Amino acid sequence: MTEIQSGDRPKDPGVPEALPTALGELRARVDPATMDRLWLFPPLRRGRRERGLVAVSVFLDGEARRRLLTAAYSGERSGLDLKVASTVTEEGDAPPEFLPRVMEGVVRRAGEGLGEPREFEIAGEVARFESLLDDLENEAREEVGS
Repeated sequence: MTEIQSGDRPKDPGVPEALPTALGELRARVDPATMDRLWLFPPLRRGRRERGLVAVSVFLDGEARRRLLTAAYSGERSGLDLKVASTVTEEGDAPPEFLPRVMEGVVRRAGEGLGEPREFEIAGEVARFESLLDDLENEAREEVGS
């Protein structure tokens, strides 16, 4: 059964592989052992194109502050061809207790359609990051296969 969005249009399939690919690229640039938390914002999909945003807080010396990085990604599928591009940007640093408000501000400034992010605690544990990435890759395989 096809999921229906408002206006009775079929749901855009997007590019399910884009998020796990972007997270793999993020892992190549940022050691998961330094990651505190990840926020995965719902992607914006139009047909077989997708754009998304990941925010990650990274431990700085001590516990008082976190560096905030964003990874913006885009994906496109045409036939068997898959293209995914991502960029990582350093946004600044802040006390960790301020970051939930920062994420609320991202949603508010984006306007309608972005939606609330899913938050994942990594706490510097590489296994947590790898487990999240495995789960997302499995979800993508299921979506592509259906």
